[in-house]
Amino acid sequence: MPSARRLPAALLLAALALSACGSPQNTGQDAQEQHDQDAGAFPVTVQDASGEVTIESPPQRIVSLTPSVTEMLFAIGAGEQVAAVDEYSNHPEKAPTTDLSGFEPSVEAITEYNPDLVVLARDAADAAEQLRKVDVPVLLMPAATTLDQAYGQMRMLGESTGHADRADEVADRVESDVDRIVEETTAELGDTDLSFYHELDAGLYSVTSETFIGQVYDRFGLENIADSAEDAAGGYPQLSAEYVVEQDPDLIFLSYPGDQVVQEVRKRPAFDEIDAVQDGDIVRLDPDISSRWGPRVVDLAESVSAAVTAAAEDQ
Repeated sequence: MPSARRLPAALLLAALALSACGSPQNTGQDAQEQHDQDAGAFPVTVQDASGEVTIESPPQRIVSLTPSVTEMLFAIGAGEQVAAVDEYSNHPEKAPTTDLSGFEPSVEAITEYNPDLVVLARDAADAAEQLRKVDVPVLLMPAATTLDQAYGQMRMLGESTGHADRADEVADRVESDVDRIVEETTAELGDTDLSFYHELDAGLYSVTSETFIGQVYDRFGLENIADSAEDAAGGYPQLSAEYVVEQDPDLIFLSYPGDQVVQEVRKRPAFDEIDAVQDGDIVRLDPDISSRWGPRVVDLAESVSAAVTAAAEDQ
């Protein structure tokens, strides 16, 4: 694949070849305009969680320290520009493997990769400030709490990496696919009046509708039992077993690893009184897909759709 520096020359040669066949005048200008459309005109200024960030030229060595961003970068065509990722960025398979931490980023370890763009989580502001002091552009990307925010982040990464057109296409496709899945499911089932409980771990931590995945469930018209908890804990309350049993959800979603987690939930004291347990509507979600706000949200929507359809048949 040609580098960003060689690409304009290649386009210019193509334009000259066309001119010999009777193409319009000013083909060099046309080639430059096409390059600007394909790669994005630089410098570009985007708005991240810290304010305005200007990126002078298309980055060629990106360090991504958040798995959702890593997935977005590869989806929008910037994968070959990714030099390093955090230890939890395991998708796609061709993503580079490192032991960099996204939770406690080491500026020294990051700079060893000679990055010309680093993407960090919002709570890594200190590391971002240190990197900017040594002239490394940094984007602070908060966890998306809505689908629209996720689509917006895809587009911002496209502008920042020279793949604005591709990012628009990906964001549009993801949005269209999610909308289609929701519309087809709700049209087929109508008003099901189903409630659900989403469990993050065996400690009974859950999510409210204010979180990203809570917003996905909300699109399907599901009632979230965690929304009635006394302490929302910033969207991630810890519920009691008694509370879950009392709320009697129609669906239980589990989003953590373990081959036996479904069986273990069934064996909990009094859980056999819950409709979801009696009807077999306990769904184990892929832990990565259900915790990220990248392009695979379409897969999450499909999983929720299948679970909702099955639970509706049990009513």
